[in-house]
Amino acid sequence: MDYQHIITIEPGKRSGKPCIRGMRITVYDILEYLAGGMSEAEILEDFSELTSEDIKACLVFAADREKKLFVALL
Repeated sequence: MDYQHIITIEPGKRSGKPCIRGMRITVYDILEYLAGGMSEAEILEDFSELTSEDIKACLVFAADREKKLFVALL
């Protein structure tokens, strides 16, 4: 999945943290909700402006960052 059209980074928004489609909802927020036990359906119910694709983009973004971190350590 190409998340670049979904995950945006703007220096003046949320201190430059990766956000979803320019909104103030960060990738970290979504990952924290999922880690806390919320289902995708519950997140979508609470945040009507989000889509299933947004949540998947957060997961792919996080996995990509983890991969880049691992490669950088090598």
